[in-house]
Amino acid sequence: MTEFLLGAAAFVLGTVALGLVRLLRGPGNADRMLAAQLLGTGGVAVLLLLGVASGVRATADIALVLALLAAFASVAFVTGANRPDGEPVDAREGLDGQDAG
Repeated sequence: MTEFLLGAAAFVLGTVALGLVRLLRGPGNADRMLAAQLLGTGGVAVLLLLGVASGVRATADIALVLALLAAFASVAFVTGANRPDGEPVDAREGLDGQDAG
């Protein structure tokens, strides 16, 4: 069973690598953001497969952190995409552009 899980992890890692090559060559920032999402999702899958195959339970924690970072990267991309270039981000300003206080 361990060999199968390691093979599945290698397969997922290979498909993620091929997808990243294609997405990183994309013309826009959205393509690059999708590359980051693909890396996060594929990394989580590989870590979980390797963790089950090796019996190391800490890899599940690392996979959860990687998934959380990928989600935060998406939120940062979407909120930053709505701002004009060079405009500083004000922490007191809400997502709708209104001053919070």
